[in-house]
Amino acid sequence: MRKPVPARNRQFAKDMRNEPTKAESVLWQIVRGKRLEGLRFRRQHPIESFIVDFICLDEKLIIELDGSQHAESKYDAKRYTRLKELGYTVLRFWNEEVMDAPDYVAAKILHVAGKQ
Repeated sequence: MRKPVPARNRQFAKDMRNEPTKAESVLWQIVRGKRLEGLRFRRQHPIESFIVDFICLDEKLIIELDGSQHAESKYDAKRYTRLKELGYTVLRFWNEEVMDAPDYVAAKILHVAGKQ
């Protein structure tokens, strides 16, 4: 059974959608509107007490973009473990990867989703 998402997390996710980072904006242009082989992504989506950057619910695929603040984070490790327990595949990219190699990022997403 899924845990409900706290109302404050829903509002926080909405606020985050309105103020994306540069890397999030670049990745959103790649995946929005089923542009990536028909995969439908949502951004800043709440799951339990977490908010994931991008999610394709049909494929149970989560994409997280990380800056230096996420290096060796215990919170991120706990979060990753819980999302895996819920059956999600979590794909992580550094912000610089998205900015410098968007074609690589798109190809990797397609590969993990089984579309390539």
